[in-house]
Amino acid sequence: MTATPSAPGAPSRSGDTGRRGADVPDSRGRTGLDRAGRDLTRNPDVVVRDVEVTSDGWHVLRRTTFEHRRRDGTWQVQQRETYDRGDGATVLLYDRERATVLLTRQFRFPAYVNDHPDGMLLETAAGLLDADDPESAVRREAAEELGVEVGEIAPVFALYTSPGSVTERLHCYAAPYGAADRTGAGGGLVEEGEDIEVVELPFAQALRMVADGRIVDAKTVLLLQWAALHGPFAVGAAPAPGR
Repeated sequence: MTATPSAPGAPSRSGDTGRRGADVPDSRGRTGLDRAGRDLTRNPDVVVRDVEVTSDGWHVLRRTTFEHRRRDGTWQVQQRETYDRGDGATVLLYDRERATVLLTRQFRFPAYVNDHPDGMLLETAAGLLDADDPESAVRREAAEELGVEVGEIAPVFALYTSPGSVTERLHCYAAPYGAADRTGAGGGLVEEGEDIEVVELPFAQALRMVADGRIVDAKTVLLLQWAALHGPFAVGAAPAPGR
């Protein structure tokens, strides 16, 4: 299906009234959720024409109609659904002296319903940013989930976790930890339904668990591999700050 784009800003169905999350408040009292993406002009080969809010859940599911100029110069109308849950942050905690890492184990229903044996995943501590900056968010999550007060922390990379449908960008960090940094029990927040087990593993064992499929969480795999190739457990790696 091809079409010649009309002028940017042309009227669309978004002017209709009575759509939850657009003109009518959704379950969280939000309106204007259909405005996301409409003012994007960074790519001249993409013109957004309509944005519809299609869910009334905690996060936002949208259906966006846009025109895309293909490499042969023709314009094609496309629709994509995007799931907007906000951005997140995660941290790999490591102890170079003892060659260990500190992870979480918790039940993940989406993995369980998609063929994981029991839904219990080993992961780096992580959470949504909410109103915090990425570093503050990851310090918060390390304290809540692992009971660790993070000191010096280093950014590793920021990744789009599933760019075909999910808008989330995940800010990934690494930080050293020791016995003195473990100031709480961890376990997460009961009021948010969290029931998190704190798991300390030898780094070499964690890598074996990646290889044999016992660790299958993408952010955790990436951070463990980074730690082995370029991070604290790489051959010739410099000592961790303050350690």
